[in-house]
Amino acid sequence: MTGPRRAPAQMLAEQSYDGHSSVHDESTASTLGLAGAPIEAPTHFSQFDPLAYVLWGPAWFEQGCISAHFRTMVVEGEEVEATVTATGDASAARVEAHKADGTPVLAGTASVGPDHGTTELAGRLAVLGEPGALFVVDQLQVGQTEEVEEVAVDYDTPNGAGYPFSLAEKLARITEPHPWYTPEGGPRSPWGRPVLPMEMISVLASKRGGAWPVRRPSLGLFLDLEIRLVDGPVFVGQPYSLRREVVGLSQSRRTESYWTRTTVAEGGTGRPVAEVLLHAGVFKESYPAYPAYPAERLT
Repeated sequence: MTGPRRAPAQMLAEQSYDGHSSVHDESTASTLGLAGAPIEAPTHFSQFDPLAYVLWGPAWFEQGCISAHFRTMVVEGEEVEATVTATGDASAARVEAHKADGTPVLAGTASVGPDHGTTELAGRLAVLGEPGALFVVDQLQVGQTEEVEEVAVDYDTPNGAGYPFSLAEKLARITEPHPWYTPEGGPRSPWGRPVLPMEMISVLASKRGGAWPVRRPSLGLFLDLEIRLVDGPVFVGQPYSLRREVVGLSQSRRTESYWTRTTVAEGGTGRPVAEVLLHAGVFKESYPAYPAYPAERLT
């Protein structure tokens, strides 16, 4: 199944961390030779929600999982088309997204639990080797953890410097609006409450808490992302606790990177509701103290 082409909106132009703009700022992106400021990666997940719902119905919001490797950045104004392809397994499918000219945006898996098999990121994480010498994420260690209590995404509150927009602002520009996300239509959902869009679960998982000790100043981006619902849905306005753990370190020619698994649990009960696995990269050339390498190593 292939959905309609959509032009996702850039909503991180005002994003900042450590007092400076991020790669989603146009002028900052140009310092890295990027064609423009990239759309935030989780935005693309919304285009798969209607397709996954056709396959699995409301279970998609209860035990759905989308796991994707991002291949090409998308800038505002570009159109993206999402495709879901059956695999012969009734609970799993392949996912792809392309620009209008056929350029691949992402590739991965979608599935509905409780057994998700080997997802795209599970497969990639399983084959990680030793990362080699690290100079930007060298203070991180696999097994490092952080816990955050009482976070929520409501309609009117911006979601911090990392996501400086509210849910209401996101819903005004989301590629796939749905009544179940809204105050008016949420009470008519199968769960009697508004549910958080899949892409916003990533925002919830990033709220509050201290940042991992990545050396600064430096600029990063999402390389891979998996959102897995364990016992959902995730609800608008519901308090949740977060437990983050570093589960991998790696590098490529141009980036050093770290893998974080965040468990989202219901506030008060501690019942696991969702897991978010994020592979975040940091551009080597954005860190001024990075050891000099031949230019071809960074391209």
